[in-house]
Amino acid sequence: MTADPFTTYTDQLAPAPARSPGAGAEDDGRTPKERRPPLRAGVSYALLGPAFVAAIAYVDPGNFATNVQAGATFGPLLLWVLLTANVVAMLLQYLSGKLGVATGRSLPELCRTRYRRPVVWGLWVQAEAVVVMTDLAEVIGGAIALHLLFGLPLWLGGLVIGAASLALMPMRGRGRRRFEVLMAACLACLLALFLSQVLGTGAPLVTANGLMPRLSGAESLVLAGAIVGATVMPHVIYLHSALTSNRYGLSLDPGSPGADSGPPGDRDRLLRHRLLRHVRADVLLAMGLAGAVNVALLVSAATLFHPGAPEAATSLGAAHDAYGRLVGPMAALVFALALLVSGLAGTSVGMYAGEVVMGGFLGRRIPVLLRRLLTMAPAIAVLAAGGSATAGLVMSQIILSFGIPFALVPLVLLTRDPAVMGGWVNRRATTYCAWAVSAVVVALNAALLVSLFTD
Repeated sequence: MTADPFTTYTDQLAPAPARSPGAGAEDDGRTPKERRPPLRAGVSYALLGPAFVAAIAYVDPGNFATNVQAGATFGPLLLWVLLTANVVAMLLQYLSGKLGVATGRSLPELCRTRYRRPVVWGLWVQAEAVVVMTDLAEVIGGAIALHLLFGLPLWLGGLVIGAASLALMPMRGRGRRRFEVLMAACLACLLALFLSQVLGTGAPLVTANGLMPRLSGAESLVLAGAIVGATVMPHVIYLHSALTSNRYGLSLDPGSPGADSGPPGDRDRLLRHRLLRHVRADVLLAMGLAGAVNVALLVSAATLFHPGAPEAATSLGAAHDAYGRLVGPMAALVFALALLVSGLAGTSVGMYAGEVVMGGFLGRRIPVLLRRLLTMAPAIAVLAAGGSATAGLVMSQIILSFGIPFALVPLVLLTRDPAVMGGWVNRRATTYCAWAVSAVVVALNAALLVSLFTD
C-alpha cells in the first residue's frame, strides 16, 4: 500500500498507526528505488521545499486584492491582522507537515480512515469548494495581469492562465523537487519585486500605527476577515501533509553523532528531533518570505494610496494605474508582473491541492484536464459576465476564511492523538495554541456573518 496521495488510491484504507522514526522504505510507502537523503546533524537544504509550495498560496492574487484594498482604505491599520495571520499560518503549516512526516499519510487520507462516511463526504465537499474559490482568485488575478500587460480581454486571459497551469503539470510529474524549486523561485521573484516597490517609496516595512490591535468599523472587520482568508489557506493545509508524507528520509547519516551508538530509543528521539527541525526550518523560511511579500504589499499601498489615492482600493487595475501615476511606469509594470507570477504559481498549487483533496477523502481521481475545466469554470463565468473582478477576489477570500475551521479542527484532533502520532504527538501547549486559534477564527467568521447580513 502506498502512502503517496498522488499515485494510486484504494477504496478503503486501514487505520494508520504512527510511523516509527526508524522505519524503512517498505514501511513509509516508498519503492525500493526511491532514495531520500539521510538526516545530518545540521539542516540539509536538499530536504527543504514542501513549505515553499504551500507558501505560494499565501501570496496569491487574493492577497494582492485584500492587501491593496486594506492599505489604500485604512493605511497601515490592519497590518497587525496580517502579521498575526502569518504567525497562525506558520503554526498550522508546521502541524500539517509534522502530521505527514509522522504518519506517512495526508490529512484527508487520515480523515477518511478515522471519521464516519457522512463526515468525510461533508469535509470533501467543503474542501472542493475551497479549491474552487482558490482557483477563482488565481485565474482572475492572472487574467487581470494579462489584461494590464497585453490588453487581453479578461475571459481570454483566464483561459490562457488555465492552459499555462496545465503546462506546468509535466514538471511536477517528473519529480516533486523540480516543482518545489520552481515555486521557491516564484516566491523569491515576488519578494524581490515588492521589496523594490517599498524601497522605492521610502516606506518602513513595519509602522507602530499598524501594530496596535484595533479596527475601524464594519468595513475594516470585513477586510480583516478577507486578510485572514487570504493569509491562512485551507487547501495547502491539506497539501502540505501530503508533500511531507514521504519527503524526508527516515535514516540518520552514518557519520552523524548518535547514529551508530546508543539504545534504539535514543536514536529514535534524535531522528525525530532532526526531522522536526527540518520541518520547522522549512516552514519558518518559506512562510517568513511569504509574510514579507504581504507586508511589503500592504505597506506600499498604505504609503502611496492612503489617503491621497483612495480609488486604488476599488480594483487591481486602479491600483496599477495609481502606481504608474504616483511612482512611474516601471512600478506599474512591476505590479502587473508580480500579479502574473502570483496567478500562474497559485493556480498550479491549487490544482495540486485538488488532487490531494479528492484522492485523500474519496480514494478517487479524475483526469487533470477535467479538474482544470471544472475548477476554472466559475472564474471564467465571472470574467465573461463583466462583473467586478477585484470584488470577486475579495469575496473569494472571505469565503475561504469559512473553510479554515474544517481543516484546522481535524488537524488539531489528529496531531494531539497519541494513537495517530505516537511519539510525534503535540505538546500540550501546542494543542492549546491551536485550539485558541480555532476559537478566534470561528469568532471572526461569526462576526463577519453578522456584519454582512446587517449592513
